[in-house]
Amino acid sequence: MENKDINFLEELLYNTEKDDVIKQLSNTSDPLVLHCFAANYNWNSGLEIPEAILTNKHCDLGTGLLMFYYADGYRLLENPKGVSTSKLEEWKDFLLKLYNKLINLDFKSQNISFNPELTRVQKFKLKKMNPNIPEFLVDKSPGKVIEIPEI
Repeated sequence: MENKDINFLEELLYNTEKDDVIKQLSNTSDPLVLHCFAANYNWNSGLEIPEAILTNKHCDLGTGLLMFYYADGYRLLENPKGVSTSKLEEWKDFLLKLYNKLINLDFKSQNISFNPELTRVQKFKLKKMNPNIPEFLVDKSPGKVIEIPEI
């Protein structure tokens, strides 16, 4: 990633109003920028910005997976009923929308890899509960491994 991209991400992450961040991310055509932003985003700051990344047509499958795990998607794989009955409506809606987009492979590209780094025991338990779980949800996804800068 070039310095200008890192500076752009730093500006978005720390010096830009939320509405402007959403506008900028909605209009970016660089999947790498979306991926690195999502990886550096403070996930305690709400889901409006991740939603803008998810709905960007340039969002890569690897970025979708990263957001799934950063938004605690493991809980959905482990206990779908617990998530569907959650009172955290915004989180539940985002997670279910993201999960459906992942399952349907509704992404323009699969060029960025993401590895959830689950243990063998975690994978075993998930596959025991749901033998039909797609491999890419529990193993490294296709694409190139990206060095994510810490911003």
